Amino acid sequence: MNTNRLSPRLEKALSDQMNTEDLQSRTYFSYGIWAADKGYNGISNFLFRHAQEERDHAVKFMQYVLNRGGKPTITALPAPNDEPQSLTECFDLVFKHEVENTTAIYKLVDIALEEKDWASWNFLQWFVKEQIEEETFAMDLIDKLKIAGGDRASDESLFTLDKTLENAPDDAELAQNATGANP
Repeated sequence: MNTNRLSPRLEKALSDQMNTEDLQSRTYFSYGIWAADKGYNGISNFLFRHAQEERDHAVKFMQYVLNRGGKPTITALPAPNDEPQSLTECFDLVFKHEVENTTAIYKLVDIALEEKDWASWNFLQWFVKEQIEEETFAMDLIDKLKIAGGDRASDESLFTLDKTLENAPDDAELAQNATGANP
């Protein structure tokens, strides 16, 4: 008996998003490595923690597909894009990635709605809410850097920004703590 409760189209789309989240994680790791190399250890740590959060999102997609009787497909991932040339570019790229991810999540919601797959639609609402937080986080990074002086910020301002991000709360939820009510 076939126990897969996902259409082939939605199963593939969810698997694709799982891989996208994994690529996002790798991208944030690469930005974190770039920041560490530039001496921004607080910013680096912040980006590394965010990379873990993106990986946890990939695991949530994997677990959901498995829980619905599907089989997620892992694909080869490209290397992250070239590293940023400045903190402004780094934070702008973070925002760009989050906006692209929001668009991808919305496409998944559209598919679930078209197929009247209410379980998947409900699952995806967590990600809709999460993307609001992700975009806000990225805009906050851009704003903090602008307040510090952007690429012309003083060493003291950049040091303060670096320390602020190093001590920022870690909001990443562990994937193993996911439940049906809190995917």
